[in-house]
Amino acid sequence: MQSQDAAAQSPAPSSPAGPAVDVEQAEAALVEHYARLVRLAYLVLPGRMGRTRRVLTAHALVQRALPRGRADAPLIPAQSAGRDGDPGYALVRLQVVRSALEAGLPLRRRGLPKRSQLPPLLPQVWGLQVFPRPGGADELALDQRLAALSGPARAAHALRGLERLPDTDVRRVLAGAGVEDPDAALTEADSVPDPYRLLESPEFDPCSLQARPTDLLRRRRHLKAGLVGAAALAVCGALLSLPGDGWGADGPAAPPYARNPAAQAALDPERLTRTPASAWETSARTDFSVWPARGTLTGDRALLRRALAVWARPGEGVTAAATPGTPTGGPAGPPRLLYAGTVDGARVVILYDGWRLARYAEPEQGARGAALDLARVDGAGRAGASAVVLSRSDGNVRFLVAPWVREAARRDLRDPGEGATALPLEDGVTGPLVSGQGREPCTAWHALELTDSTGTRLFSDLGELVPARLTTGRPGKVKDVSGEKGLRAWEPYACSLAAMRSAGVRSVNAWAYAEQPLPGGDGEAEWLCTRGETWRGTGARVLAQFLSPGARYGAVAARAEDAPACGERQPDVLAGVLWKSAGGSWYLLAAGSDGVESVKATGGIEGEAEERLLSVRAEKGARADLTGTLEDGGSVGGLR
Repeated sequence: MQSQDAAAQSPAPSSPAGPAVDVEQAEAALVEHYARLVRLAYLVLPGRMGRTRRVLTAHALVQRALPRGRADAPLIPAQSAGRDGDPGYALVRLQVVRSALEAGLPLRRRGLPKRSQLPPLLPQVWGLQVFPRPGGADELALDQRLAALSGPARAAHALRGLERLPDTDVRRVLAGAGVEDPDAALTEADSVPDPYRLLESPEFDPCSLQARPTDLLRRRRHLKAGLVGAAALAVCGALLSLPGDGWGADGPAAPPYARNPAAQAALDPERLTRTPASAWETSARTDFSVWPARGTLTGDRALLRRALAVWARPGEGVTAAATPGTPTGGPAGPPRLLYAGTVDGARVVILYDGWRLARYAEPEQGARGAALDLARVDGAGRAGASAVVLSRSDGNVRFLVAPWVREAARRDLRDPGEGATALPLEDGVTGPLVSGQGREPCTAWHALELTDSTGTRLFSDLGELVPARLTTGRPGKVKDVSGEKGLRAWEPYACSLAAMRSAGVRSVNAWAYAEQPLPGGDGEAEWLCTRGETWRGTGARVLAQFLSPGARYGAVAARAEDAPACGERQPDVLAGVLWKSAGGSWYLLAAGSDGVESVKATGGIEGEAEERLLSVRAEKGARADLTGTLEDGGSVGGLR
């Protein structure tokens, strides 16, 4: 349960001085919090280093953060803001921030560089490139914003969001690390909007890594060059054989490291599976396996070869992303070609291997900036296989729709009375859909409306390769959003779809499970549960929302992840919220679904109701634990 009037709390200010720190105490703090310190260093280091060098440098800086002597001098004020009051951790953290800021400074023409500015001698991983696991679109956008900040501003941002330090302690740590103007760094860090929830993402975890081999052919050639003097001729011949745009036959793919018949067959563009255009009309299946190959470049063998090679071996010049739970390896056999064509200045290829979609894109002009996106779509039926994102450009999204789709339109969920705006369809490609997702204030939320012979369905782009299907109704009896009633049900809650972004969501259901009369005759409020189901089956996101009379937006009263509540397995849901009446009194309001017989509040607020609705007088800021009794004698806890 969350109060709608809750204020953020911050740790108490640290003391101005502290005891001396023994080197063994600092070492214990470093070992205990190693992963967090490495993540802090990784966030402060500049993005221009490249992901592999940032990872290795972050580890090296933390491992060199111990004090030189047996004991350190008394703590300065910057070190008193330790994690859980640990001065050893504060000392090590200060050294990590200081050295990470030094590592980001440009080399001077005169004088020797500092040790932190040089590539780390240790740790080293020979023959491999290591980098954190890729996140979603939000993490990529945050990394780009952080790269544009100065080093002190990145440090301020990380100390605020990762260490949860108030601005007073952030200023002290920055001053202790040698920053001349901590206030300017804090002001610059304020330019990053709502960033702190993403700092725990695997995108910024240098301790959870992916590994890829370095250029194996180049290493082999260098070895032979030491024995045979003809290496220069071989290298020149290889360079002269490259095409004019700077790419070899495999484009920006990494060099091959496996030679087996099955793997080679999967990378042969001549063996791509192509479905006849009318196969879906007679097939017993209606999913991606019956999509025909469309687009003007389905015969471009060189493009298809590059797409297959990059899928199997994305190189350094490829921006790769995958929805959560999606393996990133290449296809096990020849995949199915769904699309190859030019869209918004890029050559795009869509491939399907039976349980994953792969989208490869490269610029139409030049040879830089290739991208690879992967998404799980196993178990997709007719609705789940209705559309795939082809391109995103200047806030516009184009989709490739299923061959059974007859019409496409754009509909604003925030304005259901406006009606749908038709989108042109050409060879299955829609016209651009203007996306307003993620903008503040949330005044519009554009959804994709698709119509086929079985009806009309609504989909929302959540920043991934496949849009999420929108439904309404009680779990187990959901139906697609259509008609005025279904559209009105989504109107106050459309903006809450932002909480479902970049999570691999396949569908989102909205269920108005209760209506509650408000104390003092202030009208009637609505309780609604939204649940986002994922393609991988786990990690579902659940929101319980409260809509007071006259409000334009639903307020999130509780949220949970990977919980069964509000789902087909356990439809029952219970949530509560602190509400202030027109007369100025505070109440705890709680409501359960129709399977809840009674509700009880304990803890900071005591109360009980022999029904599924509870209304109890409360104090501002009070908290309570909710428990509901079900019709079958079981119990359900309140979402928090």
